[in-house]
Amino acid sequence: MKRIPSKTTSSILIRSMIVFAVQIAGAAFLLSPQPTRANSVPLYSFNDSDGANPEAWLVQGSDGNFYGTTYRGGASNFGTVFKITSSGSLTTLYNFSGSDGANPFAGLVQGSDGNFYGTTVDGGPSGVGTVFKITSGGSLTTLYNFSGSDGEFPYGGLVQGSDGNFYGTTLRGGASNFGTVFKITPSGSLTSLYSFSYSDGAFPYAGLVQGSDGSFYGTTSQGGASGYGTVLKITAGGSLTTLYSFSFSDGASPYDALVQSSDGNFYGTTNTGGANNGGTAFKITSVGSLATLYSFGFTDGSNPWAGLVQASDGNFYGTTVGGGTGSAGTVFKITSGGSLTMLFSFSGSDGANPFAGLVQGNDGNFYGTTVAGGAYTQGTVFKITVMAGPTNKDQCKNGGWQTFTSPRTFKNQGDCIQFVNTGK
Repeated sequence: MKRIPSKTTSSILIRSMIVFAVQIAGAAFLLSPQPTRANSVPLYSFNDSDGANPEAWLVQGSDGNFYGTTYRGGASNFGTVFKITSSGSLTTLYNFSGSDGANPFAGLVQGSDGNFYGTTVDGGPSGVGTVFKITSGGSLTTLYNFSGSDGEFPYGGLVQGSDGNFYGTTLRGGASNFGTVFKITPSGSLTSLYSFSYSDGAFPYAGLVQGSDGSFYGTTSQGGASGYGTVLKITAGGSLTTLYSFSFSDGASPYDALVQSSDGNFYGTTNTGGANNGGTAFKITSVGSLATLYSFGFTDGSNPWAGLVQASDGNFYGTTVGGGTGSAGTVFKITSGGSLTMLFSFSGSDGANPFAGLVQGNDGNFYGTTVAGGAYTQGTVFKITVMAGPTNKDQCKNGGWQTFTSPRTFKNQGDCIQFVNTGK
């Protein structure tokens, strides 16, 4: 059955459905534990008064701090904007009150002017979302209030184009109420570029990424030839091309933005579908040739909401909402050829259900958020350090065990193979 998103409750309902589904799936698919390949440090646990349920990616500002949003919590329970250091010192920069926006689902982007730009799903005069600007000191300006005909409920974040304008999507609204693509200037002048009609895609949760060719690329969660979502290309002038329509066996319901790799291709995830109905990781060319790189099951993670980030080592890193040894989501690494390594499995006390993707900090570590778990069950900010070491038994053979010094030295070949099997 196709899902018709409606207002803010869609996020809460979808989130609850996904978390419940992956917990049920765990009873059938949870097998032997997989080794942990990374150390996770919970930097901060939200307690509702300072924010709750962060759904969004973090962005590292030019000052070295990380900036993000929480969907709920804060002074009026409409969400917050926060700043956090790499060591976990958090400052609440802004509390939304409803009239100035409510429930920011997406993360922030730092503009060329040094300010941060973002969206709220709800709030504003019409209650259907806003675009805002905020300084690093917490001074917020509402740039635009959506009214419905120009779009409703902007779940996706913004991207600043090479022309200096910002581009984004709305989940609903527009000519056919299937969502829109828009352009907005830094001063708040908005132009609706495209209204979806379902056959060309519908209900874009994801934001856009500007490709090296100058066009913008994105996804829709539904619509297209089979109703399971699409990959799209759109020019700055609003000319849209549907590059690919998912058919479920190759993935379904892509919810987050794409990333363009150094190889020129785009990489992303789908939340469901694939060989095990646990979602997929995929690669697609700029002309629409798609390859499914990996189908998630459960022990390796399930139902990725977030997209991927290409790290300095050339590999891609991401998160899954559910699955893993703790049934509360995972962090994983995947190569451009589709070889996946589960790096970390959340257990609840250290965070649960990461809907957001990762950002690699200047220190080489990865930073992210979980929507639940932590000391107060309201979500966390965490840091992931990937451990160097053997990832397969062959690397331990023929004296290979002697070449590793991190995360520890090995006594012999057998000790090395034990690490491959257990992560210890």
